[in-house]
Formats: sequence, C-alpha cells, structure tokens
Amino acid sequence: MSKTIIITGTSSGIGFVLAEYFGKKGHKVYGLSRKHTESSHFTSIPTDVTDNDAVQHAIAEVLESESRIDVLINNAGMGMVGAVEDSSKEDILKLFNLNLVGAVQMMSAVMPKMRENKFGQIINVSSIGSEMGLPFRGFYSASKSALDKVTEAMRYEVYPWNIHVCSLHLGDIKTNITENRVRTKVSEPYKNVFDKVYALMNSHVGDGTEPLEVAEYVDQLLAKKSWKAHYYFGKFAQKIGVPLKWILPQETYENLMKKYNKLV
Repeated sequence: MSKTIIITGTSSGIGFVLAEYFGKKGHKVYGLSRKHTESSHFTSIPTDVTDNDAVQHAIAEVLESESRIDVLINNAGMGMVGAVEDSSKEDILKLFNLNLVGAVQMMSAVMPKMRENKFGQIINVSSIGSEMGLPFRGFYSASKSALDKVTEAMRYEVYPWNIHVCSLHLGDIKTNITENRVRTKVSEPYKNVFDKVYALMNSHVGDGTEPLEVAEYVDQLLAKKSWKAHYYFGKFAQKIGVPLKWILPQETYENLMKKYNKLV
C-alpha cells in the first residue's frame, strides 16, 4: 500500500537516498531541506526545520495534496567535532537547535493529522554514538542522546492513537557528513590527539555502510506491526560498543574506547 512519507534533510546523503528509494517504490514522498532538490521521485519543499513557521507551512503544503501523513523520518542533522572545553555556546545551541529542536518541531507538526487518522510512524535518526560520550564529539553524542530520550517519552504519550516512534541508531554511513560538520577551534593542549582522532573518524566514514543499505533497513522497519524503542544499524565493530557498555566495568569499557579511538 502506498504511504505518504515526509523525510527531512533530503538535499544529500542518507536523506536523498531514502527519498529516492521510497519514491521509486511508489510512495508519495516529500523531502524537506533548506534548499530545493531536483528529483523525479519525490517532491522537494525548501524548509529550515529549525524555523517552526517554515515547518508549519511545509506540512500545510503537504496536506493540500494529501489526506494523511503516514510516516515521518527525522533525518536532518549535523555533526560537531572538537573538545568540550573549546566548544562555544553558539555552536552548541546551533547543534541542538537542529538535532533536537528541529526534530521535535517536525513531530509536533505532523501529530494532529496522524492523531486524526489514528496511525503514524515516526523514525528519529540517531547515532550509535548517542549511547556513549565519544571523544571530541561530546556534544554530538549529547544532542542525539537527548533526541533518544524525547523519543522514549513520546512513545508513552502517543500510543493511544496507534502512532509508533523509534530511534534508529546509525553507525558510520558513507556520506559527505565530514564536509558539513561544525568544527570548533581546537586549542593547543588538544591539537595532537585531536588530529589523530579526527583522521580516524573521517576514515571510518569513508569505509562506512552504503546509504542504500540504510534505506532497505528502514523499509523493513516500516513493514513491522510494532516497534522497539531503539534499533541499531551499522558495522559490527560499532554496534558491539552498545551492549559492551552495559555489561563491562566502566574502566574496562573506557580503556577499550581509548584503544578503538587511538587515544593510547
């Protein structure tokens, strides 16, 4: 059955691949991103999801043509690298405004129609890194972790209307995220170790999972009748970090993370 699907962050990367994938499968897809994106497989609506008026206008535009909104995929987001000490208030707020507030504004905008139709599926694209504080990505981890907790809370609040919400934690995906990250000024005490970690994280992205595999996994999720709160998708070496954090002593886990990130 054809669904009406709204996806944010569709100008490139995972969002673009998701929008094209579901459009080709016959779904009515609307892609929201700051700039117009040319595609014959989905309708592009230029939208800054951090601007609530723009979000409301975009959803109103969708509803001019559609009687329902079945799926929202909150994919829009950005990375941020740098030491906690060096991060400015402005950069932190910019990050949380997109990764958390933008997603919340999108969910709030689609909820009335989903509630009216007594059905909806919302996927908040998170990160495996939301489950642990990653070196030199502390605020990125924190922003995605905050989104995870909002997702958990919302599951309780919307289940009476048959609306399902989950976090999809991704490992490194082969995209241009390295070009779009906020990079804080790196002060002298951190420079040498940061340069090593930064080169490593970029190589992980270069060796990451193909975005099409993410789209295929999301397709499988949408076919499920019920959802868990959290799903993890990526290479084994990254996914294994989550259960290890639950079962290992903190010091042991931190030592493993230091080795994985070449801090020792």
